[in-house]
Amino acid sequence: MAVTRRTIVYEGPEGIFEGVVAWDDALSGPRPGVMVIPNVLGQKEFDNERAERLAALGYVGFAVDLFGQGKRTTRESPDISEHMNALLARHDLLRERLLAAHDTLKALPEVEPAQTAAIGFCFGGRCCLDLARAGADVRGVVSLHGIYKRPPWPNAAISAKVLALHGWNDPLAPPDDVLALAAEMEGAGVDWQLHAYGHTGHSFTDSSVHMHDRGMFHQPDADRRSWQSVENFLAELFA
Repeated sequence: MAVTRRTIVYEGPEGIFEGVVAWDDALSGPRPGVMVIPNVLGQKEFDNERAERLAALGYVGFAVDLFGQGKRTTRESPDISEHMNALLARHDLLRERLLAAHDTLKALPEVEPAQTAAIGFCFGGRCCLDLARAGADVRGVVSLHGIYKRPPWPNAAISAKVLALHGWNDPLAPPDDVLALAAEMEGAGVDWQLHAYGHTGHSFTDSSVHMHDRGMFHQPDADRRSWQSVENFLAELFA
């Protein structure tokens, strides 16, 4: 097995975008493809590594770019939310970029276009839910410590299965938002699951985050358990 990655530059709504594709070149033929949607900072090495972990499971991982080529922030940036907030202010554009990124995944030569999924972290978790809400022909989506607020546009019919992996003490997704997501998914007839981790806040998958006073910190048990849930969910989707 040899997991390989390549950078791809692609055109999308109102911009040029740069993402990373990872696959196992020991396998032949098309296989399921999984989008990895980044957090507030944009596409980065964390997302590339998650794409490689997916490739090691036999999928094609695609770490997508929603902000545009060269538009990234770091935790040291004066405004780490700059690009995210600009996109959320134009939520219709966010929807179009999500659908365009999904189309880019389906067009990859290694991918079976009828077998796709998406996982996302924080802002990316919100994006995964919005991809499903937009009616994308994606088999399933996974939101990891995501944001559950609904977009300003009405939902399309949701065909995707939904898995929300949630830190119960996440200040960005309080209990009322969790209950609202459950009611939304239940009312739409979606095949959905919610896994809540106790004593766990936001960013629980990111070992570089240690802001306990703000409820944002790595939680190793939740990190490990949530990834196992991702693996189980994808295996069931593509069985």
